[in-house]
Amino acid sequence: MNDLYFVLAGILVGFCVGVTGVGGGSLMTPILISFLRVEPHIAIGTDLLYAAISKFCGSLVHAKKLNIVWPIVFWLAVGSIPASLATTWALEHFMGGAKEYKKMLTIVLGGMLVLTGISIVFRARIEAYFNRHRADTAGVPMSNDEHAQVIIKHKWWIIVMGVVLGFFVTLSSVGAGAFGIMALVLLFPNLPMIRIIGSDVAHAVLLTLVAGLGHLKAGNVDLHLLMLLLAGSIPAIVVGTLLSSRLPDQFIRKVLGITLMLLGTNFMVNPVKAKAPQPAPAPVSAPARIASSEIPAR
Repeated sequence: MNDLYFVLAGILVGFCVGVTGVGGGSLMTPILISFLRVEPHIAIGTDLLYAAISKFCGSLVHAKKLNIVWPIVFWLAVGSIPASLATTWALEHFMGGAKEYKKMLTIVLGGMLVLTGISIVFRARIEAYFNRHRADTAGVPMSNDEHAQVIIKHKWWIIVMGVVLGFFVTLSSVGAGAFGIMALVLLFPNLPMIRIIGSDVAHAVLLTLVAGLGHLKAGNVDLHLLMLLLAGSIPAIVVGTLLSSRLPDQFIRKVLGITLMLLGTNFMVNPVKAKAPQPAPAPVSAPARIASSEIPAR
């Protein structure tokens, strides 16, 4: 495959991320598998490291603006990092056949893409539900000490949430952003949304890095492909962010959401597409072999 196609894929995904804020993992992996014919395990492993690098810059901005609640990140990582390592180990040791390995990854990827597509298409209704929930439970803004007490009170729920994210993100490279934010909103309705997003981004960097390194150890990462994707996406994210106020964000979101739902459904229905068998070469008869051996060399 021409390297230019992968750079263009990075540009497309980076531009969409800049315009809509939709996570790159939910776009990059299906593009690599469906359109660029990258093997599912290579696409997922490479995309995890791609996400870790691309999200790192965003986490630095959130850290500088003090938008990260580090205790939340810590307790999420307590659950997600061991879950990610255990998932990678289980894939290596219990998925002996290549076909079963790809089938597991693509089915989970399909399910996560369908859920992500639904969350994008119905984002306004989901946000309205969360806003009502926050309005019902939010009271006087809490101090840092009160927030710390609430975090300690809910730490086991945070750990369980981390375990779930670690498992599904390692299998599919999708879900570190949208689903983490939804759960944190329900657990901490008094926490400002910007701090929830900042905490989720910081945790996503850790999780995708660990999961990506696990896939790298298993041989599921193409470093050359990773460099091509980053070369296209990083400038495109900047351009997309600058143009985001001038483009129809809601329309683009709906198109992306419906596309992800269709791709996800296809992955679940057809998790592993068998390659067409290669015709076996015709056997050479003995007289033909003898005749060819008798031809004098020139």
